[in-house]
Amino acid sequence: MSYTDFKTLETIKSLNDFLKDKSYVDNGAEATQADVSVYKAFQKEYPHFTRWFNHIASFTEEFDSLPAGKAPAASSSSAGAAAAEEDDDDVDLFGSDDDEVDEEAEKLKQQRLAEYAAKKAAKGPKPAAKSIVTLDVKPWDDETDLDELLTNVKNIQMDGLTWGAHQWIPVGFGIKKLQINLVVEDALVSLDDLQAAVEEDEDHVQSTDIAAMQKL
Repeated sequence: MSYTDFKTLETIKSLNDFLKDKSYVDNGAEATQADVSVYKAFQKEYPHFTRWFNHIASFTEEFDSLPAGKAPAASSSSAGAAAAEEDDDDVDLFGSDDDEVDEEAEKLKQQRLAEYAAKKAAKGPKPAAKSIVTLDVKPWDDETDLDELLTNVKNIQMDGLTWGAHQWIPVGFGIKKLQINLVVEDALVSLDDLQAAVEEDEDHVQSTDIAAMQKL
């Protein structure tokens, strides 16, 4: 089954099952263009869901503090059509007073605008823009103490920086590079400054590279 055709729910279910014990689409040790192709295909078919999912993911650390809410019931296209027909049936083409209808409509519009403004004000400022970053850290050789390297990397603290999961990727000649995920607030963290901070550990780190980056 192709994971670039998301017109059917079977494709989504199949991909979900496939990724149950894998991190990447090509079953390798790092993200590739295969992952990019699948992501873009899903985003093209479900742009609104993708936008919503990525946005909500940015609230991960705030899940427990978010206010209560109620999700709307899912609706089908036929139900939407029926509702549209019902709305048409409710329109009185001959017995209504246009001025009265316009006045009521404007009053309702202003009421809803006021409610929206109050709700928006209650929510407070918009969440800060964030990015998910995958950072590669290459040691000098196969004798480099990798535990110390990892500890030194994670000891780097910045406002807006959260370290995530990591893995060791073989690069040849017995050398393994560190690949570590992190979340940054775009306005607070400079990736250039972060890489420079990691590379200051000259006893362990040869170089760093941004392997992947995605906006939340």
